[in-house]
Amino acid sequence: TVLLITPARILFLILVVGTTVEVLTDQSREFLAARRWRKRVKNHIVVCGFGGTGQSAVRELRNRGLAAAEIVVVDTDDEVIALATRLGHVAIRGDASQGAVLAQAGIGDARSAIVAPNRDDTAVLITLTIREVNPDLHLVAAGREQENLHLLRQGGADEVIDTTAAVGRMLTLATTAPGAVAVLDDLLDARDGLELRELPARPGALGGQIPEGCTPVAVIRDGERRGLDHESVETLRDGDRIVVLHEAQ
Repeated sequence: TVLLITPARILFLILVVGTTVEVLTDQSREFLAARRWRKRVKNHIVVCGFGGTGQSAVRELRNRGLAAAEIVVVDTDDEVIALATRLGHVAIRGDASQGAVLAQAGIGDARSAIVAPNRDDTAVLITLTIREVNPDLHLVAAGREQENLHLLRQGGADEVIDTTAAVGRMLTLATTAPGAVAVLDDLLDARDGLELRELPARPGALGGQIPEGCTPVAVIRDGERRGLDHESVETLRDGDRIVVLHEAQ
């Protein structure tokens, strides 16, 4: 009995100790890598929710020239996190409504955040948490139900996208003006065709501030869109922004 059981106990102890050391080593390595990354990365974009909407947003960000390392993905799904990692993004597994998880994603040093989970109540909670941690970053949130959109705005979202209404408008446009859908697709796809861009304005006349090859569409003042025929935009002010249309390069 001694000859059989004692070696088995020793082998079991070796396996337990070896496994524990390996796990602790991996965790320490991940912790140090994350710590080095948080010190290095700044001015990035945090995407909370990497489902269909989040993935589409990230794809468009990449089309507009952002590097994969400039986008941090936060999600609770292991498969989604694995996908984001394969695409070259820093991926944090966890609940984005928790401050500790957002801290891992470097939300304090981020320039923007996109909130696109599968539920509106989760989106509201994430929006509130992000705004509490970083009051200054630009926060865009996606909502599915019309009745919840005002909660996202009250929670601190700078821009709220009604995803359901957007799809409905596209379907209606495709029915009533199918040719216009191709133009809209060009606007939404940054890889080629037409593209909208927002430019800072200087005090003075509008005409001399439009780059060659661009067509002015509107002026944004105090967060509101104003048409070019509006008398108040004849002279631009500090803080105004010009929305222009141009051919994507």
